Amino acid sequence: MRKRILKTHLLVMMIPTLCISGEKLLESISIYQTSRQGDRLAPVEPMENSGPAPSRSLKLDASKKHQTLIGIGGSFTESSAYVLSELSENSRAQVMKAYFSPEGAHVSLTRTHIASCDFSLRNYTYAPVPGDVKLEHFSIEPDRAYLLPMIKAAQAVEGADFKILASPWTAPPWMKDNNTWNGGELKPEHYSTFAAYIVEYIKAYEKEGVPVWGLTPINEPLGNDANWESLHFNPEQMRRFIADHLGPALAAAGLDVPLWIYDQNREDIMMDWADAIYGDEKAAAFVRGMAVHWYQSTIDVGGETLDKVHQKHPGKELLHSEGCVDALGDDEPIGSWLEDDWYWRPEATDWGKFWAAEEDKKNHPPYRPFYRYTRDLIGGLNHNLVGWIDWNMALNTRGGPNHARNFCLAPVLIDSGRDHAYLTPLYYSIAHVSKFIRPGARRIGLTGHDDTFMATAFQNPDETTAVVVFNLAEENAVYSVALDEVSFSVEIKGQALQTIVIHKQAR
Repeated sequence: MRKRILKTHLLVMMIPTLCISGEKLLESISIYQTSRQGDRLAPVEPMENSGPAPSRSLKLDASKKHQTLIGIGGSFTESSAYVLSELSENSRAQVMKAYFSPEGAHVSLTRTHIASCDFSLRNYTYAPVPGDVKLEHFSIEPDRAYLLPMIKAAQAVEGADFKILASPWTAPPWMKDNNTWNGGELKPEHYSTFAAYIVEYIKAYEKEGVPVWGLTPINEPLGNDANWESLHFNPEQMRRFIADHLGPALAAAGLDVPLWIYDQNREDIMMDWADAIYGDEKAAAFVRGMAVHWYQSTIDVGGETLDKVHQKHPGKELLHSEGCVDALGDDEPIGSWLEDDWYWRPEATDWGKFWAAEEDKKNHPPYRPFYRYTRDLIGGLNHNLVGWIDWNMALNTRGGPNHARNFCLAPVLIDSGRDHAYLTPLYYSIAHVSKFIRPGARRIGLTGHDDTFMATAFQNPDETTAVVVFNLAEENAVYSVALDEVSFSVEIKGQALQTIVIHKQAR
């Protein structure tokens, strides 16, 4: 008998029909659904039924192998840690289990910030003394109040298994040409100092029992209009920083931490970064791949750009390191965020509504948050992403705290005054992938899907096959799934997300 996941959050409104024959086969297929009507990772019992004829046919081809998944998950930030600290011990533990337990989303890849970012309570650095080039006053003490306890609480969840990607938003101000937190460039004489600073951070976290798996040299090197912590690099500057400073510093310290370059939006400039850094044999040796964000559009996953980079540099990987429902201004209808249905309505806006150039506003129309998350997960994986990381795991019901007033949504919203955590539909969008497609899974061939009926398929290391299906239409649909000698049909609700797990004995 299959376990029910997060029982208090399940509401089965309608059981989709599975058309199949054979008792053994019935026991070898598991289906879970999240829908606008209220299902939340609701298990669907397979039923023998002739049913209506499928209008869609998904055909899986396990002989066609694509990228290997590193993981799926979200980010540890000081803001997330702070709002979780306002919950009771029991409520906080429930949120941690929802994210990290095998019974919950079981996220496998996470991110955190090196020193402060906009989702910190304040500006801070680990090297606060100007001119301390030997880093004699280096200390991660600011992280001990909230951030490290949150990470350690996640590690303590039974069955938790995740990697951490770390990213600095800025160097200490005294290392920069503008001597402040936002914007500016690294002074040439401090390239080695900043590299040593990052090495000291990794070593300090390892001493805390928190290993850093991967690293981006800087978050958003193209900048954020100096609205919060940032540090600018162009491709040539980053090539030199990696080849001559950061890469050798990591190697000298015996740290096998792969680098992920770029760490900004899925746009054409990605190719300039790939060509400049991958074209340098010395720099490329330290780099595993390219990290990307999604803020270039609310409706397009940037698949064409991802494919171009992958085709030109197939030996380097692509990883989504950040995305969220962003730029929630003071005029936003905050109460709507606490309504499940809002996540299916085309009412969310992003930074482009206010600041995108007029010719680019077409890329930033109002959108459905559940669609954006689910479309990006499925579409991004189909365009060669090896990992996908959401931004803040949890925020308060205002979308903060954020010292730069850059309010955003998170999959879990905390109402500390009521000791309540709301698992938004975005949480379930992530869980449909993170829970069932595990690290080491290989994407396999799949036909029959399109932009209105999205799907992706992976074979896991345990030989289960996971198929994630998203019906963007408002009408229910019946579709068939075929893998080797196995063939069956499923009914999916309109605007619903399903994950099908085909166990080894079914094949």
